[in-house]
Amino acid sequence: MTRGRAMRRAAGAGGALPERPLGGAPRQASLPPRARTRSQSKQQAGEPVDSDPEVFFLRVRLEDTGEVFRVSNCCGDTTVRELREDLDLIVGIPFNLQRLHYLDQGDDGTLKLHDVVPGGVISLSIWHYDGWIELVLAAVEGDLSKLSCLGITEDSFYRTANSRHLEGEKWKRWTSQRAFVALYIASHRGHYDMVRYLLEQGTSFLDSTPLGRTPLHVAVAMGRMDCMKLLLEHGAPIQEKDAKGETPISIARCVNRRLTERRLFLLYWLAKGTGKTLIKDLILRQVFQRMCSSLGSRKTSS
Repeated sequence: MTRGRAMRRAAGAGGALPERPLGGAPRQASLPPRARTRSQSKQQAGEPVDSDPEVFFLRVRLEDTGEVFRVSNCCGDTTVRELREDLDLIVGIPFNLQRLHYLDQGDDGTLKLHDVVPGGVISLSIWHYDGWIELVLAAVEGDLSKLSCLGITEDSFYRTANSRHLEGEKWKRWTSQRAFVALYIASHRGHYDMVRYLLEQGTSFLDSTPLGRTPLHVAVAMGRMDCMKLLLEHGAPIQEKDAKGETPISIARCVNRRLTERRLFLLYWLAKGTGKTLIKDLILRQVFQRMCSSLGSRKTSS
């Protein structure tokens, strides 16, 4: 898959906000490189981009939660693996936990080969093993009381058939992996309290999905400023590269989040320098400046 494609498609998914039932209007955004090459040739020929029948959108329904996500700028030659890689960022579900119904017999097949209809709905589920569905649901809902009982800490009494006999380092790795997935999803959905709890429990913000994406990658892609600030305060690096060589900074740039990119730089240096106090002072100064600006405009209008 071309470098940066998933980031650009995430922008086309409207920041991956679900169309329903949780609300949030889908936004439009730039084309991925493969679709962009075709669209640019049409633009040069004076034809509208939307007339290109080879570029279309899909809807992906996460069956376990009922959410529906719009995936824009798909192509007939998009492979199942490329789609799954995009969904890692758009839906916020790690690559290795995804199951695409009727497209789960191999990652090399294309959407055209599988007769995927433009504008159609593809069903996505969480693999039914090792208690992942319950954990994903709790993280998506932001239900901290439920999540805390699902094996995310070493002292948890929660067990699955797979983890029942795990001990020592194997048990530690099992719980840390679950805690990371919860942090990744919570950062994607913008659940501030859950992100803070997981970080305070020692969940690693340096762990990554099989595609090399950290919680900061996905928080930036979604523009979750509060979660970004928390992650940076705990030391999350802004230059960590995923498997495609993308950093949180480059993701912000790819999805056209200029404001996010600037704030990310600012928050990083503040967190690295004088820490939380300076960040809070900066926020207070910004609020004060907005109040002064508002008062000034009222006086002028009167």
